[in-house]
Amino acid sequence: MTTERPARETPDLGHALPGTPHPGREQQVLDRIARARRRKAVVKEERITLAHGAGGRATQTLIEAVFLKEFGNALLAPLEDGATLRLDGARAAFTTDSFVVSPLFFPGGDIGDLAVNGTVNDLAMCGARPEYLAAGFILEEGFPVADLRRIAASMAAAARAAGVSIVTGDTKVVERGKADGCYVTTTGVGVIERPVSLSASGARPGDAVIVSGPIGEHGAAIMLARGDYGIEAALQSDTAPLHELVAGLLDSVPGKVRTLRDATRGGIATILNEVATASDVAVVVDEDAVPVRAEVTGVCELLGIDPFYVACEGRFVAIVDGAHAGRAVDALRGHPLGAGAAVIGTVKADPPGLVLLRTAFGGTRIVDVLVGDPLPRIC
Repeated sequence: MTTERPARETPDLGHALPGTPHPGREQQVLDRIARARRRKAVVKEERITLAHGAGGRATQTLIEAVFLKEFGNALLAPLEDGATLRLDGARAAFTTDSFVVSPLFFPGGDIGDLAVNGTVNDLAMCGARPEYLAAGFILEEGFPVADLRRIAASMAAAARAAGVSIVTGDTKVVERGKADGCYVTTTGVGVIERPVSLSASGARPGDAVIVSGPIGEHGAAIMLARGDYGIEAALQSDTAPLHELVAGLLDSVPGKVRTLRDATRGGIATILNEVATASDVAVVVDEDAVPVRAEVTGVCELLGIDPFYVACEGRFVAIVDGAHAGRAVDALRGHPLGAGAAVIGTVKADPPGLVLLRTAFGGTRIVDVLVGDPLPRIC
């Protein structure tokens, strides 16, 4: 990591003083970033690439230029983890997700429990209690029935553990070579019982940035499970249902949680950028405060990957009123899935729309969204 200049209490990356005719180099960079982000999203490629499905900037561009353009409405526009609906006066959350992970079976889980937990967690990020799931399967001709039974059993066990029921679904089979064994799509419905309003646009200066546990374990475990790198480490996916952990957090600091996002594709770096952009704030993170297991750090260093961009499947980022951060972390640590929770940074007013990292070397750098993802097919 590069050291650009000493860290400040409130990093402003060189904002020009009022009346200064020529802004400094850093301010010019910030201005260029702001202009680039204001440009209308345009998909320049003629064909879809892997980067379009990786959760980074290419994915965002695809969503904005194609799907939002055609489907745009008030419920979809915020691009949260799920839509919040009103049904006969009650509040409900509705979400859907597809899973194409490779390999299908990996240390700590498989595509089955990943599909259930992933959708349960998207509902939890809306503040909902998950209730019902639908499951759709696309199977390749020749896929072993024994593997399908194993996936179904894993999904059933995960559903029981999360207290949800799989109540409907669909199955399609495609010709050999037209898929990669098995793809799963899950859709979920949950009930929002608390008077919460959680959104990436809800962060305010003075808020605390909290992560619920060590980051990057799922993505690192998937990398090693592929066996392409000749690296061995005792790593397992962190896939887990987070709704009970979230419920404890919301009850511990009622009305003080602004944002919840599970850090899947693109890792916490992508999530924090979404918050900074949607809320028009700066998110300042202390590198030394971010919990990362030594095994994940070692794998990422060997492969030249920043753990901030590596996916989790059992961790979330919470933006909480700064005055209540201590109580929020205590509540998370009181649950087994939140034992490693930590405050990793703060929300500030300037420079708006950026994520800044105070590095271990004493400098400050911008953490941007990657165009694609160095780890395709991780969920």
